[in-house]
Amino acid sequence: MKRMVLMCMVVLLCSYAGQAQDNTLSGNQAPQNETVQKIKVFPNPATNVINILGLKNSLRADIVISDIYGNTLLKYQWQIKTNALNIPVASLNAGIYMVTIISQEQKVQTKFYKK
Repeated sequence: MKRMVLMCMVVLLCSYAGQAQDNTLSGNQAPQNETVQKIKVFPNPATNVINILGLKNSLRADIVISDIYGNTLLKYQWQIKTNALNIPVASLNAGIYMVTIISQEQKVQTKFYKK
């Protein structure tokens, strides 16, 4: 069973290899009065850094990178300028990760692949 799940994950990852990830996110569901946010994550798969474009500028944002099991691996607290972030991921092993960005202006969560 574990092998089957792992094989499915590898097939899905291969289909995304070499493409920027384009997401429409704003938490789980956007309330009616809130606009849906479009972000781009690249490169995906990443080696040293991931770039996230389309964020709202913020004086203080909590950035959390976790594995697919929800274990927190990296935590940062940065200011978002020019609607973008560059997050170092060189210390991570190859695999699938989630990045969560929480600030007063937004909550964004997306996944990326590290090779």
